[in-house]
Amino acid sequence: MDLLPSLDAVHVVGDRVLVRPADDADRSAGGLYLPAGVRAKETVQTGRVVRVGPGHAVPNPDYSAAEPWAGDASPVRYLPLQARVGDLALFLRKEAVEVEYDGDAYLIVPHQALLALVRPQHPEDEGYGA
Repeated sequence: MDLLPSLDAVHVVGDRVLVRPADDADRSAGGLYLPAGVRAKETVQTGRVVRVGPGHAVPNPDYSAAEPWAGDASPVRYLPLQARVGDLALFLRKEAVEVEYDGDAYLIVPHQALLALVRPQHPEDEGYGA
């Protein structure tokens, strides 16, 4: 029996993203493997976004606890994050938290630590960034 479910079962909370660090993160530009102490001094790292949290929690103006007939409105809404699954993320290394899941290394990065996102142009992105 597998105690760790697949990565599909992982849900990132709040305004965080789950990033798989780039494979070459432990190598220098010349191809030499760097010790952990040297890697820790790097300030910017890259990786591929594999999961994205729901976003920034904000109060729901349509929610009222005094009106039980109003339906199943949640007291919280979420402002979505800019990051999407598949984006190449450049982020501040010191803000990331290292985790290991099912034998693979990942980083949990707060959205405010993301410096840039690189993604292929999609049709739904018309006018994005213009």
